[in-house]
Amino acid sequence: MARSTFYYHSKKEGQADKYEQVKAQINKVYHVHKGRFGYRRITLQLKRDGVDMNHKTILRLMREMGLKSLIRIKKYRSYRGELGKIAP
Repeated sequence: MARSTFYYHSKKEGQADKYEQVKAQINKVYHVHKGRFGYRRITLQLKRDGVDMNHKTILRLMREMGLKSLIRIKKYRSYRGELGKIAP
């Protein structure tokens, strides 16, 4: 291991997590909405609450915390309507 890498990691161990409060808010919003909110809707909700963060940061933090939104199952539609007709 390189000397610089060793000292980089030893320095980072002593620091507190700078996203600790944001993670708590993400967790709260996620569980209030029963896991139905993804990173986009959580980002919007946090902006309404006064926390202005990039959506990519929210996505990364959610991945670190192991939070995934529920995906809706698409309904089966047997009737295609006008789009299914072949033009003469």
